[in-house]
Amino acid sequence: MKKKFEMPSCSNCDHRSKSIFSQLKPEEIESLDDSKGCNVFKKGQIVFQEGNRLSGIFCIFKGKLKMYKTGPEGKEQIIRFAKEGDIIGYRAALSDEPLSVSAATLEETSACFIPKRVLFEALASNQKFSFKMMEMACHEIGEANKIITNLAQKSVRERLAEVLLILQTTFGEDEDGNLDVKLTREEISSVVGTATESVIRLLSEFKKDQLIELNGKKIHILEHRKLAEIGNVYD
Repeated sequence: MKKKFEMPSCSNCDHRSKSIFSQLKPEEIESLDDSKGCNVFKKGQIVFQEGNRLSGIFCIFKGKLKMYKTGPEGKEQIIRFAKEGDIIGYRAALSDEPLSVSAATLEETSACFIPKRVLFEALASNQKFSFKMMEMACHEIGEANKIITNLAQKSVRERLAEVLLILQTTFGEDEDGNLDVKLTREEISSVVGTATESVIRLLSEFKKDQLIELNGKKIHILEHRKLAEIGNVYD
């Protein structure tokens, strides 16, 4: 069950300077503040579900989420992640189509909901904002195509090495040097696209080869360059 929390101000939001909303004018930011609603979602809660329709978009104020598709037998395939400052659900809102993915929280998450009307007004009046939105959508399509290619052409070992680096890039590291996100082995296997047993075995191999350290759900990358070589990841 979602619960209300003190609504953050868009004009004073720490994430705005690094988000797409940095392109908005003061009066457009004021319109966002006047129209949005904000809620807290518990860990593991579904924010929206594949096949449903949205009347707006979510902007993540605090927390982390996974975006995933569900197969015919109920198996999850995680497509991407979202964190503070990211917006989710915008492609379905823009195209007025049912959601192609579901979103669920990885930890307690606070998010603001922006009605479609306000989004469309900003897109119509602000060329820079409109361009950034298009750029973001194109980037996501490219990333989705990369996932499809990797699943078809890379080995499970290569995919796992790349996924660990993606998690590092997306969430960074905590004060102890661990990846700043806690995923179950099932969730990692859902990103990699393989059986959980295979991920457990390969993580143990990476640990044995001193590429990573493991402490429960915590993962500490020791050899970034070697993982990049294994995953055939190039800057």
